[in-house]
Amino acid sequence: MIVDSHCHLDFPDFAAELDAVVARARAAGVGRMVTIGTRVRRSGEVRAIAERFDDVFCSVGTHPHNAGEEADVTLDELLREADHPKVVAIGEAGLDYHYDTAPREAQHAGFRLHIEAARRTGLPLVIHAREADDDVAAILEEESARGAFAFVLHCFTAGPELARRAVALGGYVSFSGILTFKSGAPLREIAAALPADRILVETDAPYLAPNPWRGKRNEPSYVVETARILAETRGVSIEDIAALTTGNFFRLFSRAS
Repeated sequence: MIVDSHCHLDFPDFAAELDAVVARARAAGVGRMVTIGTRVRRSGEVRAIAERFDDVFCSVGTHPHNAGEEADVTLDELLREADHPKVVAIGEAGLDYHYDTAPREAQHAGFRLHIEAARRTGLPLVIHAREADDDVAAILEEESARGAFAFVLHCFTAGPELARRAVALGGYVSFSGILTFKSGAPLREIAAALPADRILVETDAPYLAPNPWRGKRNEPSYVVETARILAETRGVSIEDIAALTTGNFFRLFSRAS
């Protein structure tokens, strides 16, 4: 089994052929998929997709792009939305300094709110981190000192220092199709060096399709190619990397078992 730890099945392009997208993933050997929430107040949309398929689960959270839009979301509201058997994670939340579509103060406040929700529920936090390595690491270290929580740096594109600091706190690092790109050599170096029990694979569908589909719409079945490149990078078989990342997935997303 291989898992897709992060995809967006609520993306409009998937709506007309959602059954076919999931069927192709199953045929490729993908055993679990997590479709990701980006707005707490639209959680019902991703939850409905998760309820439709036995092997699809979801998260609940506010993406940093939407942090200003949902600045009034409360902890109680987030906890209520997370209290559903198909919700296996909090987020995605975090910091994005590349686009800066929301005020940084709102991003920081939302990030810390989601950390508290992860701490309260015991569900892992799915973290979006883009061009904000130092602040993400500092917040994770500050908040971890106040109480442990599980987390994953999804679609990892940062440098080795953020990976090191995250793993030191017990976090996981998830690699997307970028790992397969010619420009992905620095990421492959990080992926080769990380502890085996801290790595995951994902699509981030419909974005970042791996080679040979780069530039096309991504979908969960393509995660197998990212896993293949991860196996090659670490010098192991695809069967070994599938077993490894699947075990890591179930340890982190325990509600998806």
